[in-house]
Amino acid sequence: MPHITLLNGPNLNLLGQRQPELYGRDTLADVESAVRALLPGGWELTAEQSNHEGALVDAIQAARGKSDAIVINPGAYSHTSIAILDALNSFDGVVIEVHVSNIHRREEFRRHSHVSLRADGVIAGLGAEGYAAAVRRILQIVE
Repeated sequence: MPHITLLNGPNLNLLGQRQPELYGRDTLADVESAVRALLPGGWELTAEQSNHEGALVDAIQAARGKSDAIVINPGAYSHTSIAILDALNSFDGVVIEVHVSNIHRREEFRRHSHVSLRADGVIAGLGAEGYAAAVRRILQIVE
């Protein structure tokens, strides 16, 4: 059965509450509902959020052999985590990196993502719609 793992990093549990002028008003629950609504029958979704780098690494490793794709918004770990990059490099499926805000219009340190070195696609600045765009792309690739 086809499977997508949706991973969200630090502070994304506050989506819709934290800086809504920058990140929008959609909550993480809204994002997960929208993603589930896009999935054709027979597709499965595992959705996880963690503020802890090691928990995200564990989730990526758990997706090996189970998921066809990972949609990941690593949050601030995009710019710092070689561990997440290394875990993604051990995953054989499609990886789409999502950022709610346009990281290229933000502070200089946010403009580089280690995760992008592994990602098959990067979506930034589309708000919560970026997750849906990632899933639509995965459906095109996997089906």
